[in-house]
Amino acid sequence: MKIVFSDVDGTLLNSEHKITPLTEAAIKKLQQNGIPFVIISARSPSGIYPILAEYGFACPIISYSGALILDEERKVLFHKGIKKANAKTIIQTIEDNRFDLSWCAYSLDQWIVKDKSDPRIIREETVVKAVATQGCIDDIADAEVNKILCICNPAKIIEIENALKAAFPQYSIVKSSNILLEIMEAGITKATAIETLCGLWDIAISDAIAFGDNYNDIEMLELAGHGVLMKNAPEELKQRIKIHTDDNDHDGIYRKLSELNLL
Repeated sequence: MKIVFSDVDGTLLNSEHKITPLTEAAIKKLQQNGIPFVIISARSPSGIYPILAEYGFACPIISYSGALILDEERKVLFHKGIKKANAKTIIQTIEDNRFDLSWCAYSLDQWIVKDKSDPRIIREETVVKAVATQGCIDDIADAEVNKILCICNPAKIIEIENALKAAFPQYSIVKSSNILLEIMEAGITKATAIETLCGLWDIAISDAIAFGDNYNDIEMLELAGHGVLMKNAPEELKQRIKIHTDDNDHDGIYRKLSELNLL
């Protein structure tokens, strides 16, 4: 195996939003052995870089589930988003339907929300250790929006997902937890992202290991030469992905890498 990709929430981080000591040591050992470790997440860069700072390592990151790829020096390798006018249409549809959610819009490292006082936004800021800006789509500096995030009532998320997919079949819309719904440009998935980066670095996808735990990880796990599902994943995903490891509270990444003799 020549490259390792890891999701963040529910995979790299435990239930206390920490990297366990054994997993931290495994990442640094991989890097010493010349095997790239790549974080791949629905998070923004500002939601990922504090993790690297806390644990004292650098690595490439794939942000917004594949809409933005940056190398170890934070140079943009790939960037694709929804046109701002189209993002405004999506937001307007969300508002018109009065869905039970709080929306966020991300572009490069901008994070725009409708209402910073919303408890769902406050919780998200706490989890990702980043700060949102209250505003609207017009406040985004770039011409594109990398991702729209809907933080939903868990009892309503399936209904909201189905409604948005029906209204906007041209976009990539995927659930990443029981409260989070991600909207990206067509063709943006974690699978296409690892394929893009492996192509840029001339690494065969069959030589890639990928770790994940949720619905937005499935295509990536199916594409990678060695796709590994965390034990804490939803039961229905365990029927699709046959290679499993321990959960995120019990060093799942470390244990699988050890089994594969990569440490």
